[in-house]
Amino acid sequence: MIQVDQLTKAYDDLSRGRFVAVDQVSFTVKRGEIFGLLGPNGAGKTTVLRILSTVLTPTSGTATVAGYDVSTNPAAVRRNIGFVSNNTAIYDRMTAWELVTYFGRLHGMARGTLQSRLESLFDQLRMNEFRNVPGGKLSTGMKQKVSIARAMVHDPPVLIFDEATLGLDVLVARNLLEVINELRISGKCLIFSTHIMSEVQRLCDRIAIMHQGRILDIGTLKDLKERHNEDDFEELFFGLLSQHEKRQDGKQTDANEEKSLRRSAGDPSA
Repeated sequence: MIQVDQLTKAYDDLSRGRFVAVDQVSFTVKRGEIFGLLGPNGAGKTTVLRILSTVLTPTSGTATVAGYDVSTNPAAVRRNIGFVSNNTAIYDRMTAWELVTYFGRLHGMARGTLQSRLESLFDQLRMNEFRNVPGGKLSTGMKQKVSIARAMVHDPPVLIFDEATLGLDVLVARNLLEVINELRISGKCLIFSTHIMSEVQRLCDRIAIMHQGRILDIGTLKDLKERHNEDDFEELFFGLLSQHEKRQDGKQTDANEEKSLRRSAGDPSA
């Protein structure tokens, strides 16, 4: 359902020069699978997901969602994807029911089909008690449920959750994880991005560990532990990050030394 191959996103930054936010990232996600993107803030997770949802265009590499290329057929990708983040805005003056209805209509859903879908969604997400409450009066957890319903209203085969539990209380976050697991059982293709290790351990079928724009390793929790000979996943995670940073520091040192040697040799381009 999702195929990412050598995906790269780079920016020209006035202070830092060319900054590579995502560096040759590759992975696949199948139907009925939760694929975890785990990494610290700034690892490049959100940039990858924004490319998959067609908000950003890649500098190089390719990505397809449900068979559609994100660069050449973005409209088809958007029809087949639902995106949930921790900061999705809710209109204060629209009720939960009105807002989800509005987005269903934007997706071109017929009124009869949409009505049936809304009833099913509000039951599944346990939203009926606040279906007629304006967005401005909803709690954080309620707003997050509305965001999920909005992303799911057109019944897309692919769903992306980007730091979706951030800022939620324990009970609401637990309920969200249960909903995501139910979506996997129903055959959805899901990406779950987070920096919380316990969530990926509990939820994800496979995990990609990202840092500084690169995927350091991919596998099931069992595979990762066996490959790195480490039973403690937290130690495994921080060990991979530390090794990567040391390699990057070594490359930078080598580059600086080479530049210095070229200068001393009179190379005008150094």
